[in-house]
Amino acid sequence: MAEEAAAVHIGRIAKQWGKKRGSLIMMLHAIQDQRGYVPRDAALELARQVDVPLARIYEVLTFYNYFKTSSPGKAVVSVCTGTACHLKGAPDILAALGEELGVADGEASEDGNFHLQSVRCVGCCGLAPVVTVNATVYGKVKPAEMRGIIGQWQDRIDAGEL
Repeated sequence: MAEEAAAVHIGRIAKQWGKKRGSLIMMLHAIQDQRGYVPRDAALELARQVDVPLARIYEVLTFYNYFKTSSPGKAVVSVCTGTACHLKGAPDILAALGEELGVADGEASEDGNFHLQSVRCVGCCGLAPVVTVNATVYGKVKPAEMRGIIGQWQDRIDAGEL
């Protein structure tokens, strides 16, 4: 049943974008917006419906770091690594989060609750260094604050809010 629903959803995406030249990225965005990532079954179904080789789809998925091919977790923790954030300590914050979550940049925690990623810029340079968790922005953060921020989000996950 879930596979049929996914095929229908991808069918709508293919119908909307399939005839437009250069629309593969837009179709992949639509899939990721719906699921949070682009799973292999969705990539296969898209390849079938728009008659694009699966290898071409994976060329796009793996070239752009925006796209995820595995479930990102309930809380996506992004560390801005733009110039201002980098100069004000983003590498140390990324290391502290990696240690707290037990993951490396670009990985999800074993329980699937958290996904850690570095991003180039979140547009909050005046708040550098910046960490976002889902849509919540934390500015002028310090490595020592990461445990508390992750704890707050773990509490929300445990409470079923995410």
